Amino acid sequence: MKHASIKIILAASIASLSAIALQTAWADGHSSGGAAAERQALMKNVGAATKVAAGMVKGEVAFELAAAQMAMATMNSAALGFGYMFPEGSETGAKTEASPKIWSDNEGFQKLVAKFAADTSGKVTDLASLKEAFGAAASNCGTCHKAYRVKN
Repeated sequence: MKHASIKIILAASIASLSAIALQTAWADGHSSGGAAAERQALMKNVGAATKVAAGMVKGEVAFELAAAQMAMATMNSAALGFGYMFPEGSETGAKTEASPKIWSDNEGFQKLVAKFAADTSGKVTDLASLKEAFGAAASNCGTCHKAYRVKN
């Protein structure tokens, strides 16, 4: 089980660092032509973090505090950048699952992004606090995807 825990921590670390690097690159300069690819890379990091947290919450993998904290930090880091990853002009011209509703109802979208950031910002200290934080975050993911994502 220890070997699996190290893999989980490593995966969470890579996802967290990738999210931070992507946001740094975004802040340094961004062309709207690459916005869809940047969003997709960020969502893959969230997916990896979600897999780590969900595995612990479901009891499929052993709870590891550092991995749980990194998973939630990765989701939070992404949430803090999401609001800036949908500039005008990036809604067309690329393969994307982003619904046009993101731009037509940007205020509603930004509210859900802010809720996701809040849901993922809590301090994880044990399995119970992970279950609480992850439950809120996962529910928010579903709400946002239902309203603001189109499956291709």
